[in-house]
Amino acid sequence: MMNFRPLPYPLETIQADTANWGEAVIEFLLSALMLVVNLLPETVSEPFQYSFMQRALLTSLIVGAVCGVLSCFVVLKRWALLGDAISHAVLPGVAIAYLVGLPFFIGAFVSGALTSLGIGAIERNTRIKEDAAMGIMFTGAFALGVVIISQIATSTHLMHILFGNVLGVRLAVLQLTLVSGIIALSAVFFFYKEFLLYVFDPVQASALGMNTAFIHYGLMLLLTLTIVASLETVGIILVVAMLVTPGATAYLLTNSLPRMMLIAAGVGVLSAIVGLYCSFIFNLASGGAIVIVATVLFLLAFLFGQHGVLMRRLRRRAARE
Repeated sequence: MMNFRPLPYPLETIQADTANWGEAVIEFLLSALMLVVNLLPETVSEPFQYSFMQRALLTSLIVGAVCGVLSCFVVLKRWALLGDAISHAVLPGVAIAYLVGLPFFIGAFVSGALTSLGIGAIERNTRIKEDAAMGIMFTGAFALGVVIISQIATSTHLMHILFGNVLGVRLAVLQLTLVSGIIALSAVFFFYKEFLLYVFDPVQASALGMNTAFIHYGLMLLLTLTIVASLETVGIILVVAMLVTPGATAYLLTNSLPRMMLIAAGVGVLSAIVGLYCSFIFNLASGGAIVIVATVLFLLAFLFGQHGVLMRRLRRRAARE
């Protein structure tokens, strides 16, 4: 019989130490964030003196930056419907996690990942095209989630899941959001060249020996992770806007992917800050306010950006003259 050596520390001690480290990191980030916020005029910084607003601000900044970076790949790859599909498909996972007593994060990620793999399997193994596969998967999964939630939870739970509740974000959720954001941004940083080539020329990427299927599903899983991390902030429905609008805004302002990613992250962060502030001042839904600000920034780029309507007309007029 094999003799297993006991752990040097009890499992409860390890979990407690991990939680303490997580809380210490969050406290450090909040302190650093407040140093910057307190430099702003008092009328702007006053709402963020409350602890719940500080947690909401940090969560929104993380989600805005990560969604902004990944939205560039969504826009360039024309995956807007995919983001919609995954965001709706996490609902049954959330419902089942609530039913069995697991964290929402786990159920949502598993459900979204299975849906992503299912879309790819249908597309690769049948005559059905990608858009039809997305429509089949996300409508079926979303309907299943609504049915389950209608049986086990109140409409309040459903509203929070669908539209977010960043003002009530808990410390544990903030920690998960931070970890998810670090994972997503690290993956983009280390596999930037592979993602770049796959987005612009998947045929050449395959010819160079890259595993395009692995890259494809890797991007899908990153989108799933980001969507799940955004549940508490903007909710299932509005996260689609945060995965499309910042990238579309940046696309109208530059031709360089690195600059596009920086601009998109900036749009996501600015939308989070202004939207959260407006939601507090005017008593608005935080997720909706964030998306409205992002939409306004897109409209400004649509009119005045490098590839906007007015700039194109000015260039045509100058060419004629």
